[in-house]
Amino acid sequence: MAFDRTDPRAVRRAARSGAFGGVTAGVAPGFVQGNVCILPREFAADFRLFCERNPKPCPLIGVSGPGDPRLPSLGEDLDIRSDVPRYRVFRDGELKGEVTDIHDLWSADLVAFVIGCSFSFEEALAEAGVPLRYVAEGKNVAMYLTNLETEPAGPFRGPMAVSMRPLKAADAIRAIQITSRYPKAHGAPVHIGKPELIGIADLDRPFAGDRIDVGPDELPVFWACGITPQAAVLRAKPSICITHAPGHMLVTDLKNSELAAG
Repeated sequence: MAFDRTDPRAVRRAARSGAFGGVTAGVAPGFVQGNVCILPREFAADFRLFCERNPKPCPLIGVSGPGDPRLPSLGEDLDIRSDVPRYRVFRDGELKGEVTDIHDLWSADLVAFVIGCSFSFEEALAEAGVPLRYVAEGKNVAMYLTNLETEPAGPFRGPMAVSMRPLKAADAIRAIQITSRYPKAHGAPVHIGKPELIGIADLDRPFAGDRIDVGPDELPVFWACGITPQAAVLRAKPSICITHAPGHMLVTDLKNSELAAG
């Protein structure tokens, strides 16, 4: 079924109906996309504190009430049970599979968290002429686990995840200047250059997403990544946790410009 890929409501409706289950990079340009983490209420306070203590990888932009699938501040008709193109389901810290709808898993005990996504600052990078190879190649961004530890909160702790974009030095400088204006979308990079210094042994083997080539005249540039909570969940081991599948974000009605600072 064809749908308007520029309209966030149309994208959500297509995900809801099963007509769209793909990666959301490039859809609904100008609108904020979010990482999703859904947890039992007993973990909600600690997870919120974890996000507040680690604002680079976990910039909160929305939280639901317990058992409430709506987040009207992010979209009037938004239903967290169906509007993400693809979900990951974890049980006791282990990935059990991926689904396109979680109505049958939803309960009055669950709380949904939505975390800012680097797709928001990528629009500003593209407007400034900073090339994004993974977008041009139709791939998912490469994501890695690092040796940069997050600040723990309750049972939530673990390494920071990062996303990587290869850039020439001049573009990397512009990218730092641009993305620093988007603290709710991970802000400026956390590392540039030698991946081994942050515990990444092999750029050809991402933790999630697709392998992206780094040219001889390019630097790998690393931003904090919203899949960081998935690594923390692996350690916390709640009875259930539901997240977005990497690259399959929640598309909201917020404008990217609303996340820009200053």
